[in-house]
Amino acid sequence: MDALLKIGRPAIEAWRGCKSKFLPFATYIPRRYPLDRFASASLRHHQRTLTMFNPLQGWRSEPAPFHQGYSTFVNGNWKKLDSPTKTIVDGSNTPTRFSVWSWNIDFKLDVPVARMRAALNHVRSLVASQSGTPCIIMFNEMVRSDLDLIGQDQWVRETYNVTDLTGEHWNYPNFPPGFGYGTCILVPKVFPIKAVFRVYYPNSSMQRDALFVDIAIPRDKILRICTTHLESLVARPPKRPAQLATAAKILHQAHAGILAGDLNAIERFDWTLHQDNNLKDAYLETGGKPGDEAGMTWGLMGRSYDRQRYGLSRMDKVLFCGKAAVLDYGTFGLDVEVEDEADRQKLMASWGLQKGWVTDHLGVRAEFQIEGVE
Repeated sequence: MDALLKIGRPAIEAWRGCKSKFLPFATYIPRRYPLDRFASASLRHHQRTLTMFNPLQGWRSEPAPFHQGYSTFVNGNWKKLDSPTKTIVDGSNTPTRFSVWSWNIDFKLDVPVARMRAALNHVRSLVASQSGTPCIIMFNEMVRSDLDLIGQDQWVRETYNVTDLTGEHWNYPNFPPGFGYGTCILVPKVFPIKAVFRVYYPNSSMQRDALFVDIAIPRDKILRICTTHLESLVARPPKRPAQLATAAKILHQAHAGILAGDLNAIERFDWTLHQDNNLKDAYLETGGKPGDEAGMTWGLMGRSYDRQRYGLSRMDKVLFCGKAAVLDYGTFGLDVEVEDEADRQKLMASWGLQKGWVTDHLGVRAEFQIEGVE
């Protein structure tokens, strides 16, 4: 590490001072940011890359899992726990009926703190109406201020273990921990966690990955949940098929697997990616129709220009496999706005929105029963 810092410090200082138009992100490293931590982030990235290489076998065909741990709130502080756990995890009393909630909170829009606060309040109110059913909550496009709010929320502290509070495991190797945006999962404390890990998509040009949590369930089985934000926009060749295939392969290794998130399903081939990977679509399994406006999750709360140009799409999905049986499916978050009128006006004026929406996506939710563990 000392050698890396000796080499890296002059380069980082020069990069900070560079004003060239060809390095538009040069000033994104604040001068108050510790260079040691920046170099550590770069080193972690190279360690992830090295896990893809075996001196005897060459490059792996699939990316290797990167274990990151998770945090629990005890004795007035967040405590980081290792992954995989070093103790035996008993899943004999784990609930086998629960729901999964996933929501993409647009990272680009103004007033991020106000938007995330309103979004979290909305999710809390919905979860409170679930009559005791445990609710796993997944967020996409989190920024550092979103994670700060999650960590400060008393309801979260009392009810959930959290995979990410700093963003240090997001895949931005050339930037400080917490730069950019990424994913996070809130796991109810009634679920005993065995492991938390990420798989970084090697073909992504947008730093996308899949975040997994392994939960111990009865009869020594594993429930594996995943949130992922697949590659955005159109690419040639397409990148989303390989990304979902990577995540699906890992899901199928568990007794039951559930994946939810912004899958950016904007092209025709996206409609059948779940079938290509032997996954079931919760929306379709509960009677939803392909292309039906009732299932759309993007375009209802965006700019008028975007709706006219791109139309509506079902970008966000809940997929599952193994011994998971879907009981119910729905969307949430329609017309949720920031609470302050000044913030609403700012969003409407700056982004051409009709209302002060917290995000451009609807959330998706599904209720499941795990079978084969009676």
